[in-house]
Amino acid sequence: TEARKIWCFGPDGTGPNMLLDCTKGVQYLNEIKDSVVAGFQWATKEGVLSEENMRGVRFNIYDVTLHTDAIHRGGGQIIPTTRRCLYASQLTAAPRLMEPVYLCEIQCPEVAVGGIYGVLNRRRGHVFEEMQVAGTPMFVVKAYLPVNESFGFTADLRSNTGGQAFPQCVFDHWQILPGDPTDPSAKPYTVVQDIRKRKGLKEGLPDLQQYLDKL
Repeated sequence: TEARKIWCFGPDGTGPNMLLDCTKGVQYLNEIKDSVVAGFQWATKEGVLSEENMRGVRFNIYDVTLHTDAIHRGGGQIIPTTRRCLYASQLTAAPRLMEPVYLCEIQCPEVAVGGIYGVLNRRRGHVFEEMQVAGTPMFVVKAYLPVNESFGFTADLRSNTGGQAFPQCVFDHWQILPGDPTDPSAKPYTVVQDIRKRKGLKEGLPDLQQYLDKL
C-alpha cells in the first residue's frame, strides 16, 4: 500500500529520493500536487547543507493546511514553501554526507602485497578480497577506496611496491562519510564548508530557525 502513496522520485524524476503522501483526507491536496513535486525536485537537487544532490532520503507528507481561496494556493506560494519544509525536515533528521567510492583491482607479485595494504590503510581504503592468479606468481587485491583519497594513489602505490603494483579503479558505490556535518570538530563539517566556499555560499551552516516555520 505504501508503494501507491509514492508521488515521485527526485531529483530529475528518477533520483534516489522519494516523496510519499501519508495524509488522510486533506482538502485541495490534488490541486497543489504538481507544485509540491516541483518543490521536492528543487530541494533534492540542491540539499540544505551544501546545495548538493540528496541521496537515499524519503519525505512523508502527514498533514497540510491550505488556504480556502485558490489564489493563495498557486505555484508561487507552494513551491518555495515545500522547499523550506523539506529543508527543515532534513536539518532535524541528523543529516549525513555521502562520498563516492572506487572499486580498485590491483595486480602485483606476492612481495608487494604488504605495501599495498599500507597505502590503502593510510587512505581509508578497505581490502575485501585477495587471491592468487592460478598458475602465476601474481596476486589480485580488490579493495574499496574513497574517491576523495584517490588523488596520487597510483604514484603512492608504485613508490611503496617498487613499481610492481598495477591498479585499476572504477566507481562502485556511495557510502556515508563518518562524522556529523553539524559538528565543527568533525571532518564532514570541513567538507561542507569547503563546498560552500567553492560555490560562493554563506559560511557556516544554514540555521534551522530560517526554515522552521510555525503556524
